[in-house]
Amino acid sequence: MFESIHGLLDEHAELQMRLSEPEVHADQSLARKLGRRYAELSNVVEGYHQVETISDDLEAAKEMAAEDAEFAAEVPVLEEQLAAAQEKLRRLLIPRDPDDARDVILEVKAGEGGDEAALFAADLVRMYTRYAENRGWKTEVISATHSDLGGYKDISIAVKGRSNDPAEGVFARLKFEGGVHRVQRVPATESQGRIHTSAAGVLVLPEVDEPEEVDINQNDLKIDVYRSSGPGGQSVNTTDSAVRITHLPTGIVVAMQNEKSQLQNREAGMRVLRARILAHQQAIIDAENSAVRKSQIRTMDRSERIRTYNYPENRIADHRTGYKAYNLDAVMNGDLEPVVQSAIVMDEQTRLDALGDQ
Repeated sequence: MFESIHGLLDEHAELQMRLSEPEVHADQSLARKLGRRYAELSNVVEGYHQVETISDDLEAAKEMAAEDAEFAAEVPVLEEQLAAAQEKLRRLLIPRDPDDARDVILEVKAGEGGDEAALFAADLVRMYTRYAENRGWKTEVISATHSDLGGYKDISIAVKGRSNDPAEGVFARLKFEGGVHRVQRVPATESQGRIHTSAAGVLVLPEVDEPEEVDINQNDLKIDVYRSSGPGGQSVNTTDSAVRITHLPTGIVVAMQNEKSQLQNREAGMRVLRARILAHQQAIIDAENSAVRKSQIRTMDRSERIRTYNYPENRIADHRTGYKAYNLDAVMNGDLEPVVQSAIVMDEQTRLDALGDQ
């Protein structure tokens, strides 16, 4: 795998020169694309130099070991450090998901369980919002349908990061959250203290940076307007402000009614539609290149049960990675990183194994 490193070093140097050119930054889309690749390769360059430095130190220590006991004692330490640095570099060389550096649109939808499922959906939203705050990300509610008891029937949230480094990208860390999240607990509405099981579905979509990235022919759109329903002020049920957009080639449907104007709902709907079409296109590519590109645990399908949240035991368990911990209260308060890392590590190992089989 290390044979390709010199080509990447050359690409990094070339990108460094290009990013110093004013004309590159005149095209923000190009500058963003090159900046992401540069950030990704910077990690590789740093990892490579670390391996080189430790290798040189190890060679020098071995030469002096026969004459100096301190150098002899340093050899096994450096050997261990070198093995760790080489493993880190090996993982950095795994081809990344092209969407890793993107921001995301996170959709949470109540599943089986009625009002309790809607309340759990709200708990998941709080968990993701707190996690985003811990990482310095910003969140924005795009649309939401509330339940009678204060939960969410469904909600769409934009999560925005601030790093060009794909390894630190919002999608890189949240993409494994897609699927069915199951909760076991005593609902607030349960008078006899019985434990109920309910669920919520999560969908994680990489957000489109520029509208031009996803080519949408206006003739392929069917747009319906109707009166919005539910909480929302004087405009509710009085004006046709709600918008439903159907993308005819894919059958993808997006409905928006949270904003007061039809124009605002249409803009929000197009934003979500572009993200869903991008995910649809990527799913086709993944299917065509499954042996190399498709992660074994990444999913954007709400049908797969990925995790159980057991409140009586304060336990969280991820069914794909085998991760289990008894700190559910902390996780629901945003301490999600160990769970996320378990998915990232498993995905990296799967990609390494796939490369080894080629």
